[in-house]
Amino acid sequence: MSLSQIFLEGGLAILVYVTVVWIISLLKKDAGIMDIFWGLGFLIAGYFYLAADYSSALQPRLLYLLVALWGLRLSVHIGVRNLGEPEDARYANWRAQYGEKWWWISYLRVFILQGVVMWVVSIPLLTGLQDKSSLTPIDYVGIGLFVTGFLFEAIGDWQLRSFKKNEGSKGKVLNSGLWKYTRHPNYFGEAVLWWGFSLIAVEMSTLWILISPAIMTWLLMKVSGVKMLDELLLKTKPHYAAYIQNTNAFFPGKSK
Repeated sequence: MSLSQIFLEGGLAILVYVTVVWIISLLKKDAGIMDIFWGLGFLIAGYFYLAADYSSALQPRLLYLLVALWGLRLSVHIGVRNLGEPEDARYANWRAQYGEKWWWISYLRVFILQGVVMWVVSIPLLTGLQDKSSLTPIDYVGIGLFVTGFLFEAIGDWQLRSFKKNEGSKGKVLNSGLWKYTRHPNYFGEAVLWWGFSLIAVEMSTLWILISPAIMTWLLMKVSGVKMLDELLLKTKPHYAAYIQNTNAFFPGKSK
């Protein structure tokens, strides 16, 4: 089976996956559940890529293990965080805006759109999970980036969760720990670990797959991550404007 055929099969699997999640969202009246299932979607795509030409080589199995570690942690974290909570404000605003049309608009605007992004971003998994070569120095750099990004994301999420549990934190801004150096350590970590995945997967003949982490980084910085969340928090947290002035948006650095 050619690489393009495997990629198309992975895309079809993702389409079925996001459609099932969409149907569940209609029953729950909560489009935000797509956030919970985002990480798991890469396990689905990765399984198809790996099974299409299974190899007992270390590299593809290690890559899939790292993807599973990231995807499962992220889904569990968001699932626990959202348990018993109302629909995320972003989706709730769209639901109010589109009214009775939201049920099908949500399929296109949330689930199909995120499915397409998932499919494109999964390209390094497509090539990396077909690789039968031994680990190279570049692979070890990729593993190091994955560990760095994973720790930024996991520790940042843990610090924010702990902060929100404290009485009196409502309306306040977390500006300690990793959040002292970047307003979005979890988004920064997400971008870094995807560069890690891509370096594990890349070869000289497949440098084009680096478009995947580049797209992910751009989305996190300019579209669905930093930009959207900053706009929301400026409206809901009175001290957030000062936090923006004093703290880097994405890349960690000293307070200004």
